[in-house]
Amino acid sequence: MIKISSLSLYYLNFKRTFLLLIGLVYGNMLLAQEVLHFDEFLDWVRMNHPVAKQGDLNLELGRQELRMARGGFDPILYGTQNEKNFNETEYYNKREGGVIVPTMAGVELKGLYEQNRGVYLNSENNVPQGGLMAVGASVNVGQGLFIDPRRLALRQAEIFSKSTEEERRLILNDLYLEATQAYWDWAGAYANLAVYEEGVRLAQIRFEGIKSSFEQGDLPAIDTVEAYTQVLNRVINFQEAQNTFFARTQDLNVFLWDSDEAPIFLNPGTVPMPIDEERIYPLDMEEYRVILAQHPELRLLDYDLDYLEVDRRWRSEQLKPIVKINYNFLSETFNQLEQAPFFENNYKWGLTISSPLFLRRERGALGVTKAKINITAYKRDLRFQKLVADLEKQFNNYQVLGRQLVTFEENIIGLERLLEGEKVKFDMGESSLFLINAREVSLFDAMVVMNSIYVRRNIAVSRVRTAAGLGFDEL
Repeated sequence: MIKISSLSLYYLNFKRTFLLLIGLVYGNMLLAQEVLHFDEFLDWVRMNHPVAKQGDLNLELGRQELRMARGGFDPILYGTQNEKNFNETEYYNKREGGVIVPTMAGVELKGLYEQNRGVYLNSENNVPQGGLMAVGASVNVGQGLFIDPRRLALRQAEIFSKSTEEERRLILNDLYLEATQAYWDWAGAYANLAVYEEGVRLAQIRFEGIKSSFEQGDLPAIDTVEAYTQVLNRVINFQEAQNTFFARTQDLNVFLWDSDEAPIFLNPGTVPMPIDEERIYPLDMEEYRVILAQHPELRLLDYDLDYLEVDRRWRSEQLKPIVKINYNFLSETFNQLEQAPFFENNYKWGLTISSPLFLRRERGALGVTKAKINITAYKRDLRFQKLVADLEKQFNNYQVLGRQLVTFEENIIGLERLLEGEKVKFDMGESSLFLINAREVSLFDAMVVMNSIYVRRNIAVSRVRTAAGLGFDEL
């Protein structure tokens, strides 16, 4: 009797401390809850995350590169002034100004005005006293007829600008998967927290009931000890779940930014949507197999091939000799320009021809470019097959997880029936507290496993979309 009284006194003293412990454990769960839905979270990430904005800046980079290349066709104004005076003698005074207009056809249009004088002026620079105007053009009829450095730079800038769109898609694709994993890991941690919370609640109710039965002399003291240790074990598990949920919340906070590019944090009462909430997953594999051809990784390799093809055209063009024709109408007034006869009077023209004898550098450069084209083509073929395999693998994983969910749901129903049956037997005096705890632990463990399958299934949906290159597209 003395031992029993001491044990009763111990439990009476423990009760106040234990209830305080339970209050601290449940404190966070009693906060006013606000649900952050998965789709809302993704929208927030897409609009405000720095990586998403980095993808948008890639587009701006492509636009500026294209602007630079188009600048190669900007009209050019120029002017020169050369004078020489010595011993109060004006040797020469040469002035020239004009405009050069490059065109997409590879023709340079020119207009200039020159005025020269001086005692020792070179005779070829003699012009009428009022100056001389010239209007003409320079045309490459050999190398540079179909493509020249300006058109090469423009075409490559256009390809680069388009490739930045695919780079942005690729960045967002990866961000989408990372954000999805963070959200569902957070949701899974919260679901596990609820399981362990329920375990603590049931263990506490059972402990109070058994303690009451012990005090009335219906159960031995050892049963209260076992019930008490079960409560403590489940409190420890619950605290571990709290710690995991806190860690997953911090991982999720990494993806939350406001419109002013400042990080934000979830309110303590914010919780995820249920991991088992019925959602529609329109995973049409036939459609995804077609969409796969537009995967950003493949499109980037396609643009690499386009870029190299333009370079190949330029290298082939360099095998031709340089043949450049310059022609200018000459006139003292604008009226004379309208009546100037072609190659009869008042003109200046020239012809430039040059070519290396062996073209070893040009042929070598062309060979290197062709080799790069073949290497990139092989790389694209290999990458396509890897993407197909990954898509099939991820879809199969999604289907397997769906079947596992069905199996585990049936398993949990069976474990619940076993637990209820064990409770009935316990009430009839044919079972023990140990067996009830064992049944309950098996049920909670199975529920945690099922939560992990739900999490993996929800992430698997995003993995399939990411493998197809969709990411945030059409969400």
